Order: sequence, then structure tokens, then C-alpha cells
Amino acid sequence: MIVPGSATGRRQLDPTRLRRHIVDMAFAGQSVHLGCAFSIVEILSVLYSGLLRYDPEAPEDPDRDYLILSKGHGVMALYACLREIGWLPQADLDAYFSDGSRLHGLCEWKVPGCEVSSGSLGHGLPVAVGIALGLAWRGRGGQRVCCIAGDGEMNEGTMWESMLFAAHHQLENLVVIVDANGYQAMDATSRVVGLEPLVEKFRAFGFVAEECDGHDTVALERVLRFVMSDCREQKPRAVIARTVKGKGVSFMEGNNAWHYLRLDAAAMTRALHELEVDDA
Repeated sequence: MIVPGSATGRRQLDPTRLRRHIVDMAFAGQSVHLGCAFSIVEILSVLYSGLLRYDPEAPEDPDRDYLILSKGHGVMALYACLREIGWLPQADLDAYFSDGSRLHGLCEWKVPGCEVSSGSLGHGLPVAVGIALGLAWRGRGGQRVCCIAGDGEMNEGTMWESMLFAAHHQLENLVVIVDANGYQAMDATSRVVGLEPLVEKFRAFGFVAEECDGHDTVALERVLRFVMSDCREQKPRAVIARTVKGKGVSFMEGNNAWHYLRLDAAAMTRALHELEVDDA
């Protein structure tokens, strides 16, 4: 049965606990992309704690809201959420990135809760727009499609084409959340391709657009609830979430090297010390 878009009766996902899962996975699999996973933790936590409608027992329930992770390299954050809501067992996280594991370094549709295969940037939003259009055509406009994209990913022309298409078709069931952490793979976004002001650009492309601190869960819930439920304009919606790459571990915050660095034992110990949580 679909859980209503309310926090009532639903477990609140703890961002610190999610980050600990990410550290454990990254160390076990000796994988990269910690910084870009950490920056979307609060976004995913707020969505899965009280805003997305889903059935905890059935990831493919036809009445669900859709979560599209367009920045597929941040997938460890999504895996951590799926573990917490019961769609992935701990054994999957323990085997992350190992031979035979079904959890790889990019989002893949075969994993419960991963709606699309992504990681080749610029493709997740076009798919999300297609799903939103299909739901609207079938008279299921009450279902929402949330797409998390990176600000570096917004360099891709397909993103802006998709936005124009969504606005033309008045896809009010589409919510684009931009993880604006200020960095992409090789440098700061401002030095690669300047995209600001993003909020004004989304509005110029026909969106209802808001921005907030992407790590303030109260502000995030307020803004996301407005664009997902309370706003009555017949337009697609966008939230520019201002985030910090590597948020939650001091030596990773704002350090773009952690897009590619791997954890050694010493770094893992330091990270876990900063992420002490109650494992009960």
C-alpha cells in the first residue's frame, strides 16, 4: 500500500546514518564519488522521510512517485536510503562494488528503487520528462516525478531542451532538484561553464523555481512541499539546492579531490569518527 506524502508513521532517515553507510560502502568497494554522494544526502532524506509516495513493500507499485537520479555517480547516497527503507538488504551494501555485486558505481535500473540507468550525464532529466508526460497523458498527473541533477550536469544541452519541452507541456508533476554544490568533475562549475543565476534561468524557461540551503532539512521540506503539493501553477517545478560537496566530513567539504579519491584505513577512521551515530 502506498504511504501518503506525509512523515506520519514513516521512519525519519538520519542524514548522519546515511553518510556512514556511504563511507562503509566506499571503503569496502574502494570506490570514488564520495563528495558528490554526500552533497545530496539531505535532499534524499527529506524526500524519502515524508514527501515521496511509495509502498515500502513494493518498489514497483504503479501508483508510486518516481525518483530519477540523473547524477547517477551519486548513487551511494540513494543506496543508503534504499537500505534504510528496506528495499536493499545490508548484505548488498557490504558487497558494494565487489565481484558479482548488483550494486555498481552508477545508478542501474535493475536495482529496486533505481528507476533508470544513469551516470552518462544529461540523460536522466529527459527520461524524467518522458515519464511525467506519460503519466499526464494517462490521467495520472497526481503522481510526481522528482529528478535530482547536478549543477555540472546542467552544462548538457539535453537538460535545457528537456526543460523547454516540460514547460511547453505544462508538466506540473515534474520536480527538478539541482544539487548545486559548485563543482563538477574537473573544477568549479563557475570556471568551466558559468550557469548562474540558475533560479532566474529556470523561471525564464517556464518553471516555478525556488532555492534553499540543501542541507537544512527544515527549509528543504518546506520548499519541496510547496513545489510538490501546495503550488497550483500549471508549470513544471524546480528547486536549486545550495549544497557543499563532501558535506558531513570536514576534510572532504569543499574539496573537489574527493570526487576521485579513495578511502584508506586512516581516512575511513577519521570519517567514521566524525559520523558517530547510534546503530540501534
